[in-house]
Amino acid sequence: MVPGVPQKLRVQCPEALNQIPSPDMALTRDYRETVVARIKRDRKFARALYAEAISAILEGETSVGLSMLRDLVHAEITFKELARQTGLGEKTLHRMLGRNGNPTVRNLGVIVRSISADLGINPCIEAR
Repeated sequence: MVPGVPQKLRVQCPEALNQIPSPDMALTRDYRETVVARIKRDRKFARALYAEAISAILEGETSVGLSMLRDLVHAEITFKELARQTGLGEKTLHRMLGRNGNPTVRNLGVIVRSISADLGINPCIEAR
């Protein structure tokens, strides 16, 4: 008996049992790896992710927005380069963009400006 495989399938396609992955086999790539790879190869996606990050922060979903910014930094700039551009320490940047990050508005502005410059985005504010 093979767990998770219906009896009907076992009888009809016994050769398919050899193709079932073991439970400890990874079926997908890590989410972060997938996102970072997509950012690196798709500039349009990176810009859309940047816009979503800013929207999330403005809508009060700070941890979500900071997570997206962190993915952009991992894929595009690197924390070392962002530290050089902003004058903030690498460890400080990691903490600010971490899950429980709480950057000041000034520091967040500096970070966002650096990321947008790297992406070739000129942010503008529209009144609604």
